[in-house]
Amino acid sequence: MHITATIVFVALFVLIAVLGFLSARWQRGDLGHLHEWGLGGRRFGSWITWFLIGGDLYTAYTFVAVPALVFGAGALGFFALPYTVLVYPVVFSVLPRLWLIAKRHNFITAADFVAARYDSPALALVITVTGIVATMPYIALQLVGVEVVIGGLGFPTHGIVGELPLIIAFVVLAAFTYTSGLRAPASIAVVKDLLVYVTVLALIIVVPWKLGGFGKIFAAIPAEHLYLPPIHSGNLGTQSFYLTLALGSALALMLYPHATTAVLSSQGPKTLRRNWIFLPAYSFVLGLIALLGYMAYAANLSSIPALAPYFHQYGPQFAMPGLLLRYFPDYFVGIGFAAVAIGALVPAAIMSIAAANLFTRNIYRAYIRPDCDAKRETQMAKLVSLVVKFGALLFILLLPTEFAIQLQLLGGILILQTLPAIVSGIYTRWFDPRALLIAWAVALGWAIWAASLTDFQKSGYALHCFGWIIPGYIGLYALALNFLFAIFITLLLRATGRHSSADLTDAAAYQE
Repeated sequence: MHITATIVFVALFVLIAVLGFLSARWQRGDLGHLHEWGLGGRRFGSWITWFLIGGDLYTAYTFVAVPALVFGAGALGFFALPYTVLVYPVVFSVLPRLWLIAKRHNFITAADFVAARYDSPALALVITVTGIVATMPYIALQLVGVEVVIGGLGFPTHGIVGELPLIIAFVVLAAFTYTSGLRAPASIAVVKDLLVYVTVLALIIVVPWKLGGFGKIFAAIPAEHLYLPPIHSGNLGTQSFYLTLALGSALALMLYPHATTAVLSSQGPKTLRRNWIFLPAYSFVLGLIALLGYMAYAANLSSIPALAPYFHQYGPQFAMPGLLLRYFPDYFVGIGFAAVAIGALVPAAIMSIAAANLFTRNIYRAYIRPDCDAKRETQMAKLVSLVVKFGALLFILLLPTEFAIQLQLLGGILILQTLPAIVSGIYTRWFDPRALLIAWAVALGWAIWAASLTDFQKSGYALHCFGWIIPGYIGLYALALNFLFAIFITLLLRATGRHSSADLTDAAAYQE
């Protein structure tokens, strides 16, 4: 047991718990309204939005999983860098426009927009269900990072005693999210980012110095771990998979409900555009985080007797925590581990609020209690956020971690299929809602079938085309199929005069 590290870890955790509860008093508003509880009253300025979106997208799982992927799979793990660069030009043009439309119509979720834009409750329902299904395993995965660092502190990770720290962490998370809504993760995100930046900078300076410099680190990595395999005998191999994975991940990133929640909570388009300019700072840090995988490999951490049991239990996911335990004093291990744990709570809180907003707005209010008032609506969202969090907790306690990872992998593929309805709707009303609905179903069916070929272990599919084998990201291939069907069926409906042009949104909202 690392006593000093545990004391620092607990002290920082108590600090952010207090901050979470005090957040209810920050930027006071009537928390009995969903836009106040679930979107912070749409009043977050540039700095808070920067921390909130950063805390939302760069999660604890990223902090643990990216070095783990580089440690285990080598260069492929760097796909996270181009995708976080590609995403910003895309969202720079799309999301400020969505904010304007949502503000004018008091939309809380992307499904609100789809329901009104296409006058199609069925299309809105599938967007809602897809969002919730994709989000649930994502919340559970945040717990993987917490579980790894709690194990690294020396706590047992099996049995009720071993699970107790994890349960306490999520009870606290559930309590301050219920009380303070989106204000809680927004305020905690500032502390989380400071801890992450301090930890990463210390790792990137101290570890290379201990290992003799970056030259020696890269010299210790075998060539097949440093480079992607070359194209061979008509098979593009990892080269095409890398490109499609980066592009597909970039397109999917902002479609997650928690990303929409963070975006709609800002003050307005100018705030968002300023953020897209400065958010690549996170991509720079992500590059440094990815290098930790090579450092752990060069240090041969998995063969060090004191760390070998952790690698046996957690595999490559212990690469970053292993570097902290190997090269830093106990008090700093506590700071680094707290950065991972708090980095899990921020996105988990936003994700649970986003899932609660979706259920309440687009299922409860749409189908169960259409006449509910604002207070009842918000109360339901708070209760659902509790259910979502404890569902994720049970998920990680009762099922193997690999199951959550596989579902999260599938979740990314599924959420990408909401792009035609949401993004095209922001710019044009040309598509027919029935065409979008059928295309969504076809794409989802094909994607699940393709993922099942590897028992949901991988997100790649080898496309055979004109004598070439082109392995690629299933989500992107399914998206191409999605657009093809949506265009073809819309053309068919338009040609027969049976298309729908109903639109309940205000045309002026698209001119601002």
